[in-house]
Amino acid sequence: MAHSLSQKRTALAPGAVSAKVSWKRGLINVLLALYALVTLYPLFWLLTSAFKSNDEFDSHPFSLPQVWHWENLSRAWEVSKMGTSLINSTIVTIGAMILTLLLGALAAYVLARFEFRLKAFFMGLFLLGMLIPIHSTLVPLFIMLKKVSLLDTYWALILPYTAFELPLAIFVIAAYMTSVPKEVEEAALIDGTGYWGIFFRMMLPLSLPALSTVAILAFLRFWNDFAFSLIFISKPALKTVPLSLSVFATGYSTDYKLTMAAMTIAVIPTIVVFLMFQEQIMKGMTAGAVKG
Repeated sequence: MAHSLSQKRTALAPGAVSAKVSWKRGLINVLLALYALVTLYPLFWLLTSAFKSNDEFDSHPFSLPQVWHWENLSRAWEVSKMGTSLINSTIVTIGAMILTLLLGALAAYVLARFEFRLKAFFMGLFLLGMLIPIHSTLVPLFIMLKKVSLLDTYWALILPYTAFELPLAIFVIAAYMTSVPKEVEEAALIDGTGYWGIFFRMMLPLSLPALSTVAILAFLRFWNDFAFSLIFISKPALKTVPLSLSVFATGYSTDYKLTMAAMTIAVIPTIVVFLMFQEQIMKGMTAGAVKG
């Protein structure tokens, strides 16, 4: 009798464990779903507010529009000159991203694959660059750019963007390159491939996840920057997207319906870029954290 009871308990144990695991997994999924809803709600609120009138935005800020004002998008596009701003932001962002990825990958390759006396010093120097507050450098940068006649040019944004993004780019890419087996590099050297060939033909393709991670982080930072654009750009023809959004707010009032509409237009590129590279971003994050 006791033997049969023990057999029944043994037979029920796996099912009980499975049910417990399923219950925990279901609870985690519910919590993650709630977190996703909380995270996505501001975006949903922005999209719905873009089609309201100012009176409806003031009286019912969290409800759906009673009348969908689609003309808000076209009006915001015209008033803010969003077309010109999108072109300027695209030029500045892509230019700074290319410089950041190229210089960051070169520096990361040297730090990850070579041993030299001042390696620790340079790693500490780049780490120090991550600790410098960006806004504390606005006045010195303004004076420097004015002396070299780079104010009101694309380079006034591209160069500072690249400089402040390089420390993070170097650390992420170097952590990933460290995980690449050295036997691959040694085999290429035996075959007669030089260091430049190894870098461009092997290390860059293998480091694509890390490069994608740096690219998306840089894109979000460059595209949404307001402080540098405000200080270094004064020509209306060179204004970027964040500057064009500020035209709807004055010292006396704010046109909320056009502000929300313009912000909706401005946020679309960031969503598209993230959706395109999200898989590579996750690979770069996890590989750099686990293997580096």
